[in-house]
Amino acid sequence: MPKVLIVEDEPGLLEGLAHNFKFEGYEVVTAADGKEGLKLALKERPDLIVLDLMLPEKDGFEVLREYRQRNATSPVLILTARSLESDLIQGFDLGADDYLTKPFSVRELLARIRSLLRRAGEAPGRQSPARFRFGDIEVDFKRQKATRAGRDLDLSAREFRILSYFIEHRGEMLSREQLLNDIWGYEVFPTTRTVDNHIARLRKKIEDEPDNPRWIRTQRGAGYIFEAEPKR
Repeated sequence: MPKVLIVEDEPGLLEGLAHNFKFEGYEVVTAADGKEGLKLALKERPDLIVLDLMLPEKDGFEVLREYRQRNATSPVLILTARSLESDLIQGFDLGADDYLTKPFSVRELLARIRSLLRRAGEAPGRQSPARFRFGDIEVDFKRQKATRAGRDLDLSAREFRILSYFIEHRGEMLSREQLLNDIWGYEVFPTTRTVDNHIARLRKKIEDEPDNPRWIRTQRGAGYIFEAEPKR
């Protein structure tokens, strides 16, 4: 039975979500403020977190930031009444996996939760070792860390997921739409510029020459391809 943590300060909404999730067969843990939400997220280790942004004690951004800093990888779906693109980008940069703006359909929320849990539980691609090395970079999948020449690369949660996805699908042509669908879950923005921006930041951390990349190469009009085999 998957465990879902709901962090929401509106009592009526919190109670309604908890009731619907339990009816669907989920184990439910709830918190009404950000401080308690972070505490429960680290203690209970839920399979998924539904996180409001406008919270007392700690706002949702701070909860998400501190949660990901602890190398916690459970999917996080943001609930928010704020629909500014800058807020959404900040949420995704901090490691959110999906978002839904208020008011919303409970049926849609449940569908997105099922999708996130399904992706989180899927077996990885052909990358099975706990570590993957290429060049002077080593990726530790268990610890969700990457180092370059022994030094921490300081990847965001989203950057690590993108790099892991490239490694799992190395040698394959990956379109921007495929990356959006498989990493973000669906096309969040009207363009695929968000993929390009994240990959540009990732290249600065793993490439000797980001403008002339060796590992993550652009195929004009098609997408990206990661060309690296494991280093023995």
